[in-house]
Amino acid sequence: MADVVRFGIIGTGGIASAFATDLWAVDGARLVAVGSRNRASAERFGAIHDVPRRHASYQDLIEDDEVDVVYVATPHPLHAENALAAIAQGKHVLVEKPFTMDAAQARGVVATAREKGVLCLEAMWTRFLPHTIEIRRLLADGALGDVRTVVADHGQMFAPDPAHRLYAPELGGGALLDLGVYPVSWAHMVLGTPTSVTSASDPTFTGVDGQTSAILRYPHGVHAVVTCTLWATTACRAWISGTRGTIDVDPIFYAPTTFTLRRKGAEPERFTLEAGLAGPGKGLRFEAIEVVRCLREGLTESPRLPLDETVAIMETLDSIRENAAAAAPGR
Repeated sequence: MADVVRFGIIGTGGIASAFATDLWAVDGARLVAVGSRNRASAERFGAIHDVPRRHASYQDLIEDDEVDVVYVATPHPLHAENALAAIAQGKHVLVEKPFTMDAAQARGVVATAREKGVLCLEAMWTRFLPHTIEIRRLLADGALGDVRTVVADHGQMFAPDPAHRLYAPELGGGALLDLGVYPVSWAHMVLGTPTSVTSASDPTFTGVDGQTSAILRYPHGVHAVVTCTLWATTACRAWISGTRGTIDVDPIFYAPTTFTLRRKGAEPERFTLEAGLAGPGKGLRFEAIEVVRCLREGLTESPRLPLDETVAIMETLDSIRENAAAAAPGR
């Protein structure tokens, strides 16, 4: 790879703006282009974030020879289409979560990326944050003994508005895909793929799910409990409990944060953010740092979030939706 990895962004919404802000703090990365559905939006985004190359279509961005990596930040239903188009041009892709709308789409994107030999990574920024990496180290070292229970929740209050993307079926709205993907991914990180899923969901006035909860079951009686809602701001906490202790992650568990390790017979141990790790930005820069690292090491997948795991997460999301639909009143 060249000394600088050149990023282009598809989409100009809130997550694209947050990523653009964070990217300027990443050594070895530069934001060089943005693509939107129209010229005005691309120009506006480019002016705010000092992006030199501004394209009036997604395809023009994808075909830009000055772009090495395409960050897909469009609405959920466009993720697979945009990623596949970028991969076809030989671009590396960082695809915003949820990776796709369902597991079938995810498998298609993964297969194509592997065939083309490009880096493909789900932009689940939580996986690359300092506290997450430390938690994974502790788990690997057996700090908790045998993990028995994982709990994680993500709830935010959104006023009912049919025009808001989270209430719009055509934009992939609903609590599960946008918010629930965080606790589901967290459970996968700790426990892997569940053997069965039991779930419940209730719809909003537009038909998308407003609140969804699930119990993910694993061998030997191990459970993960995950919940998400559009109707209330929840604690957004997570904890992992095992036979030797518990890791209690402070709010907001999926963003840069702190945690406490409590082990039997020992004083609680606090993990705090070191100077500089909490900023600048929101923490999205860590996923960009991972992209740069992988490319410099010649990797087409991140060992911290392999593509097979991304597909498995989408399969679990599918199972949660299918199980909740089958259990709905009147079915």
